[in-house]
Amino acid sequence: MDTRLHASGINAYDVNAVRADFPILSRTVYGKPLVYLDNAASAQKPRSVIDAESHVYEQEYANVHRGLHYLSGAATDAFEATREAVKRFINAASIKEIVYTRGTTEAINLVAQSYGRTFLKEGDEIIVSVLEHHSNIVPWQLLAQEKGLVLKVAPIDDDGNFLLDEFEKLLSPRTRLVSITYMSNALGTIVPVKAVIERAHAVGAKVLLDAAQAITHMPVDVQALGCDFLAFSGHKLYGPTGIGILYGREALLEAMPPWQGGGEMIRTVSFSGTTFAELPAKFEAGTPAIAQTIALKAAIDYVTALGLDTIAAHERELLDYGVERLSHVPGLTIVGRARERASIISFAMDCAHPHDIGTIIDQAGVAVRAGHHCAQPLMERLQLPATARASFALYNTKAEIDVMAEALGKVVKLFGK
Repeated sequence: MDTRLHASGINAYDVNAVRADFPILSRTVYGKPLVYLDNAASAQKPRSVIDAESHVYEQEYANVHRGLHYLSGAATDAFEATREAVKRFINAASIKEIVYTRGTTEAINLVAQSYGRTFLKEGDEIIVSVLEHHSNIVPWQLLAQEKGLVLKVAPIDDDGNFLLDEFEKLLSPRTRLVSITYMSNALGTIVPVKAVIERAHAVGAKVLLDAAQAITHMPVDVQALGCDFLAFSGHKLYGPTGIGILYGREALLEAMPPWQGGGEMIRTVSFSGTTFAELPAKFEAGTPAIAQTIALKAAIDYVTALGLDTIAAHERELLDYGVERLSHVPGLTIVGRARERASIISFAMDCAHPHDIGTIIDQAGVAVRAGHHCAQPLMERLQLPATARASFALYNTKAEIDVMAEALGKVVKLFGK
């Protein structure tokens, strides 16, 4: 990773140096350079992350926390170093507040099954928003059906803006939990989560933030935000699949019962009863994703070295350029123009279904997502069956946006009247 220095002494963002850190970006697809614009689904991995995971298997693989031998000690130290890195990255108060999960989905389900089943009762209310990914809808629907809870949905306007005043009207003395996205995976809308948290706390509700998208595009400080829970996945943060994080305030996690039982989460087991391990082990049953967890630290180190503010500025340039460039494609409509948004352009074309769009531009080496983006209620609100979605990352360039725009021109020629 490299930077160039302006005469002013300020480091410039050298996207070509960044791209050199990602081996997959040098490959071709159908004989064309890969243009990877599906980062909201999963991001590519820098060499440092790939090497970190390989190193575990080549040099220090063993099960963690359970062995007295050298390899187990080395793996355990590296495994716990990631927890400390996550704590610093999101500014948690303690490593006890950092729970390893398989991803955002499992983290949200953990809160639903442990906190929700324990502390929510019939007639209590949960609020989500129309922007949510299915992973932040279905767990609450299941819980509501089981316990007789009321699920309310905060609305958006036609541009995709979260309507804070309308959200506030949904709050009541029965509101117990607000579970809401920080940034929409389908539109890029950034929700004013600090204001949401303040208003929810005013009626005594707890707040869970789905930060799966936000974590890669902006600094996240859980203490400054004041959230009670926060979830994100490693694979969107340029890290491996199979590892995610649940942040929870220590007092809440202490009060919550274990979600899964098994090895590692116990203190003692007998047929007369079991006692449980201290945080965070109480929520980490079984053999974890050892190599993936260790490699997550390399991903955090990578984005920290670049600087999330610097990354955000680069991605903002891409977003603005992409909006301007795609606005000139005949028959193309950009879906979602929220005042605060980041790194995602969803669009539809009057001549072709999003699936056809994705298939045609794939032949030019351009990878975008086409479909409902695991946000079917949002698509219903927008009265669309699906959209095509280009999502930008720290390694994308304006030249890649030009390639996409030119490929979309071919869609117009093929399908247009």
